[in-house]
Amino acid sequence: MFDLQKANIGKRISAFLFDIILLFTFTVGFAWAIFGIADYDKYGNGFNEIKAQYIAEYESKYNGIDLDISDEEYKKLSADAKAVYDEALAAANEAFGKDEGAAYNYGMMINIIMIAVPLGVLLSYLILEFAIPLFLRNGQTLGKKIFGVALMYTNGVKVTPVGLFIRTVLGKYTVETMVPLMIIALIFLGKLGFVGTVVLFLLLALELGLLIFNKTRPMIHDALATTVCVDMASQMIFENEAELIEYKKKVHEEAAERAKYLN
Repeated sequence: MFDLQKANIGKRISAFLFDIILLFTFTVGFAWAIFGIADYDKYGNGFNEIKAQYIAEYESKYNGIDLDISDEEYKKLSADAKAVYDEALAAANEAFGKDEGAAYNYGMMINIIMIAVPLGVLLSYLILEFAIPLFLRNGQTLGKKIFGVALMYTNGVKVTPVGLFIRTVLGKYTVETMVPLMIIALIFLGKLGFVGTVVLFLLLALELGLLIFNKTRPMIHDALATTVCVDMASQMIFENEAELIEYKKKVHEEAAERAKYLN
């Protein structure tokens, strides 16, 4: 039939590193744009202003104590001064924590971050890993184009927009990016702990297992879309299944003709 000319690991890693730098750059750009559209600074400044008001209020209540000092300055305070400082700071934080305006601004800041980061990543993936490969054909990102790597289905047929969408959104964005990021965030917040660590380990084990034990050396996104990275210069890629079937017929007929001469 045809030989599978897999892209060597050096080309794949080089293309991956190039694409991941672009992805990070685009994500930061989109995230900052969303921050600006959502007016993140307004809520951040409002939060800080309210906090500064409480700090100033309790500095005044405690005879002009300075609550904005460094760790080194704090260590130099006497035991009595440290006690007063700790009491004043605790009182200011308690009052600040009950302020509805501060809570609202903080909540809006978190909401914007929770929207900006996932949406920024998604838009970056859709442009760099979906739209550009459709334009360049053969599933090539800019990194793959530069290093001579192409993408196709494991049967040798050119990847379709549906397959590319599955590979990008379900595989790369959801399973390999957002799920680990959400788990890490929940572990950091103390919501998952051991369970989250186990899930991350299983995802990593699955990724390594596919790379080691599958003959096409796929990542999770390739396994989901049944795609494989191949060497663009030497790999035969068929436009569709009909072309693949015609090629198989031709190879079979040629083999039959050679068999006649051999007999």
